[in-house]
Amino acid sequence: MLQRTKLSPGNVALIDIINDERWTYKKLEEEINHWVQFFEQQGARKGDRIVVLSHNRKELFAIMFACGILGLIYVPLNWRLSVIEWEELLKDADARLLIYEFAFEERIKPFTFMESHPLETVPPADGKLANAPTISKDDPWLMIYTGGTTGKPKGVILTHESVNTNAINTIVSWGLSEKDVTINYMPFFHTGGINALSIPILMAGGTVVVGRTFDEEEALRATDKYKATISLFVPTMYQRIIETDYFKQSDFPSMNVFLSGGAPCPPKIYRAFQEKGLAFKEGYGLTEAGPNNFFIRPEVAAKKIGSVGKNMLFNEVKVVREDGSPCGVNEVGELYLKGKHLFSHYWNKEKETKEAFCGEWFKTGDLAKYDEDGDYYIVGRKKDMIITGGENVYPQEVENCLLGNGWINEAAVIGVPDEKWGEKVVAFITLEDDVPFDEDTLKRYCRKYLGDYKVPKQFFVIDSLPKTDVGKIDKNSLLERFLKGVV
Repeated sequence: MLQRTKLSPGNVALIDIINDERWTYKKLEEEINHWVQFFEQQGARKGDRIVVLSHNRKELFAIMFACGILGLIYVPLNWRLSVIEWEELLKDADARLLIYEFAFEERIKPFTFMESHPLETVPPADGKLANAPTISKDDPWLMIYTGGTTGKPKGVILTHESVNTNAINTIVSWGLSEKDVTINYMPFFHTGGINALSIPILMAGGTVVVGRTFDEEEALRATDKYKATISLFVPTMYQRIIETDYFKQSDFPSMNVFLSGGAPCPPKIYRAFQEKGLAFKEGYGLTEAGPNNFFIRPEVAAKKIGSVGKNMLFNEVKVVREDGSPCGVNEVGELYLKGKHLFSHYWNKEKETKEAFCGEWFKTGDLAKYDEDGDYYIVGRKKDMIITGGENVYPQEVENCLLGNGWINEAAVIGVPDEKWGEKVVAFITLEDDVPFDEDTLKRYCRKYLGDYKVPKQFFVIDSLPKTDVGKIDKNSLLERFLKGVV
């Protein structure tokens, strides 16, 4: 990134959508150096974890690139989680420093076990670039927490090679350049906010317009104001976008393509863009792999709704059966990915890391197929993960929370189709004898331990949960009952 600042010092790198403040690449370089010196003054050393708790801000890129220069590991926290969840992640990461936005100052007061600093008050630097340690392509740069099958988040380690390969692959495969501008409301604690478009566009010399709290009117006006060319939103955002008068009235002449990711996209969103003659397509990715893996031309996406296209230039994909043999055309199997964009390991989870790979191939746990033209489709998930509004929810984590209150006997959490969220979280529970059910009380309890998006939208109290022949809760039966309306 420092080399890009030398190649394009006068180009606008970042714009704050709130106040229209702009950073050129030269200014970005100065801010990076500012944070490099701050971390050195704090005694941070190569390999230390720097945890950041903040809403989207352009300053986060300066912090992230400063970490890269010093060999520090940048760890963004999901600000939507509960205080209890933050504490668990801080301790898991064994963080050296916590950099936080003032908005969270009251909530982090219990974290007396570590040093913390508000990002708004870090003192200015003298402008001299410090002597940085030697950094290898295999050194960790980012640790992004994602959920695990046990319900506990896993720290996904992305090396310098992982991040840079994804960026280069995206630039080349998607045709990005310094002329590109993106409106980014994707959360910067997700790989979608960091790696999907932001780092690739910054590496190409383009402009990232930083949005904070998503507002559909603001996003669309910014698209025209800043002449955006490519932007990524999740389906929940698109649901709100296509209902606005601004969307219905504007032609968005600067836009080359609107991208959707994070959850399956409802056909009505495709139709809304097609009716306006706007290019629209879906992508597929995950924290452990890029996240970018496929490319599809908008005109092909319009004909093959739901397809993510073909693999990009510098990564490989395949679909395999349970025995590891390759699937044929239109045969559903597990999607495997291969390339230098893959993560290196899960933080402190050697067993889970080994289980995630088959040789050099990463086992995604997602089900996919490809058609006669070699275009891929994601058709489901092997695991029970729920994607609601672009956020991943792991049922066992929610179930464990429910079962921890003492008056729920059994709990089963599933995802069901929802027009607004793509999927919504639903819980089936059985109560201890003579315990009255109070939904408001239960939701308040859940919010104490879980982020809001994980709290079930609906609860169904039933006499007993259906079981399989081996005694496991039969979630397929629960889903069927919900869809038939017989719960």
